[in-house]
Amino acid sequence: MPKTYDRAYFDKWYRNPAHAVGSPAELRRKVAMVVAQAEYYLGRPLRNVLDVGCGEGAWRAPLRALRPGIDYRGLDASEYVVARYGRSRNIGLARFGQLEHLRFDTRFDLIVCTDVLHYLKPAEIRAGLAGIGEMLEGIAFLEVFTSRDDVDGDRHGFVARAPAWYLREFGRVGLLPCGSHCYLGPRLERHVAALERAQLPA
Repeated sequence: MPKTYDRAYFDKWYRNPAHAVGSPAELRRKVAMVVAQAEYYLGRPLRNVLDVGCGEGAWRAPLRALRPGIDYRGLDASEYVVARYGRSRNIGLARFGQLEHLRFDTRFDLIVCTDVLHYLKPAEIRAGLAGIGEMLEGIAFLEVFTSRDDVDGDRHGFVARAPAWYLREFGRVGLLPCGSHCYLGPRLERHVAALERAQLPA
């Protein structure tokens, strides 16, 4: 059966202590790491963020705590999320694959996509990545788990692909791995030394 990303789903995986795999403190540390990484390579403070598959917009508050003036835009395929939080948290209705055609009036310093890609089919991943490559000014945080990972949390629909599969698809749109799920956008390539690029051992 297809999953329904309704309130019950988010209550279970994000608020129920018996199932939730992350904590607010862990999220704050993760956001701080990504912000620092992005600003290091951009050479300036973050101005805007696109959060794809954002759920209820969990990244919005810690991002704004660090950078109060940041422009946050979320996208999610859940009608529940958009009905409940669309206006208050600036979340629009869209699937990952729609990034192939969606465009905004700016490029993004940071594009976030956490815990999404390993549930999608290859065609949708490739379509969405094409849009990310074009819209990215700085870095992308693409949190993906693979066949090499011992995954906790929601296993329904999880696709255990090899790490090399993702690296190949990311590379096709100009995304360069720099560690900890962070990928430099094509516009930053000339600023990166060879050993800054994370390489998966053969």
